[in-house]
Amino acid sequence: MRKKICSFILGLFGWKGVLGVEIPKKSVFCVAPHTSNWDFIIGELFYSAVGGDQKVSFLIKKEWFTFPLGYFFRWIGGVPVDRGKRTSLVQQMVAEFHKREKFCLAVTPEGTRKANPNWKLGFYRIAREAGVPIVLVYMDYSKKVAGAERLFEVTGDEEADIAEIKKYYSQFTACHPENFVI
Repeated sequence: MRKKICSFILGLFGWKGVLGVEIPKKSVFCVAPHTSNWDFIIGELFYSAVGGDQKVSFLIKKEWFTFPLGYFFRWIGGVPVDRGKRTSLVQQMVAEFHKREKFCLAVTPEGTRKANPNWKLGFYRIAREAGVPIVLVYMDYSKKVAGAERLFEVTGDEEADIAEIKKYYSQFTACHPENFVI
């Protein structure tokens, strides 16, 4: 029922979802481009519309976890992040991957909705250290398509891997294209 409702809502806005890969039990979702708060809503609708049966956790700044939104964000998979602290978020997330039988974590590599050519590499380092693939998830506002059509296996050559991932995302149009800098 949820799948049909989300598919209907996505269609009302003129969007469609494409799932071209099987989602592993454990993976990091790299979600880009991220230039609007609408990305979250479209992403949630997309994943439910295509039959995503696994809860996907996501990192969100701790300021969103005040009453009453905090309860809501935790319920839908939110993990609060204090960007002011220099704690090893990578190690915390790797530990979560090792503790759980199923765990998918969505991360926006830009780390902000503003223009940022210097992507935060936590998504890559989490996947590498946890030994899980990266699901490349996109939202293309020019075509109104949200999708996950590629799994990326980390090679360990961080510079080459990030260049390949950025090249993949260069084909998609952000909600605010001026803020998506690769």
